Amino acid sequence: MVGLKIIGWIVLLTLVMTVTSTTNQADEVQNVTKRVPAEWEPQEAIWMQWPGYWEKESEIAFAKIADIVSRYEKLHILYHSDQVYADARQVMSNIGADPQHTNIQWHPVPYDNSWMRDNGPVYVLTGNELRIQNWEFDAWGGAFGSDIPFNLDNSVPDNVGEILDIAVDHVDVVHERGNLEFNGSDTVILNWSTMGDPNRNLNYDKKQAERDLKKYFGVQQVVFIEGIPEGDLTKGHIDGIARFIDPRTVVVVRCTSGSLCRPDSKDAKIYDGAAEIIEEAGFNVIREPIEGFVSHKGQMFDTNYMNWLVGNGFVIVPGFGNLKTDVAAKSRVESYFPGRDVYVIEMLNSWSAGGGVHCHTNDQPAYSVSN
Repeated sequence: MVGLKIIGWIVLLTLVMTVTSTTNQADEVQNVTKRVPAEWEPQEAIWMQWPGYWEKESEIAFAKIADIVSRYEKLHILYHSDQVYADARQVMSNIGADPQHTNIQWHPVPYDNSWMRDNGPVYVLTGNELRIQNWEFDAWGGAFGSDIPFNLDNSVPDNVGEILDIAVDHVDVVHERGNLEFNGSDTVILNWSTMGDPNRNLNYDKKQAERDLKKYFGVQQVVFIEGIPEGDLTKGHIDGIARFIDPRTVVVVRCTSGSLCRPDSKDAKIYDGAAEIIEEAGFNVIREPIEGFVSHKGQMFDTNYMNWLVGNGFVIVPGFGNLKTDVAAKSRVESYFPGRDVYVIEMLNSWSAGGGVHCHTNDQPAYSVSN
């Protein structure tokens, strides 16, 4: 009997040690540090989904973006059919770019649209491991019509993870990467009008969103702005309103007397309110003026240059074909990112469809980014 008791205690002690070990491992996983690198940090590559049926008129802009990016870093381009691949190579060749540049890799991956910023991966450094998060995507809450497909877009992060052999974590919340602006350490800024849209997330409140964002991104501070600019079917993605240019400085757009959005307009109040909220959160704010407007295909657009892409040694800014405002914007962006080459690409076809260069691209952080 004594022997059996001793054996029983040994078994019990072993079980306790096993449970304790498993619990400690779980705690370690939960407590591991997370962060989303800032866009200006070193990148491994830029990713794009080449236009097919929906955004065919944007192909020249895509070719110009691809040409610039490939001079500085790796570029991964997805194509969903042999015809799209052939068209892409032809358009690049037509502008004098090399579609077979050593920095360009082409991937046959199915998708629906060409806005990879929004349906593509969110890259999160979890400890020393780079992981992909796949947030749900429903084509901007159906804002562009119920006939716009999105199921293939929703699977793109899984496909990218397979290509890169990177683990993918699924997040059961609808949201787009274009509405997330990170400073690379402790803060994310976003527009609650997008994330809280009931066509995206029904019965979802700010408190739950803040908990989720802190949990998934490892940030300590979530800054919500609010408001939908006139005609913005994304419901106010942050990358058209406010952008970090360093860990403590945010550029926020501003209406002027030369823009469609007058200083006392609804849009001006949204932008001014965003600047005030961001300043109150402890950040330095620079106001980026909208100095003019243009007409394209019967539509009028303010020359809002906020939708820029930052890469390794370069910045690409969406242009409006207005020499005066394009040149002035280029100079300002050069001051925001000293030491980087700044390019302005006319992207009115993309802008009329709802976005610019940032919306069409998705940046992959370098594996060597340090915590």
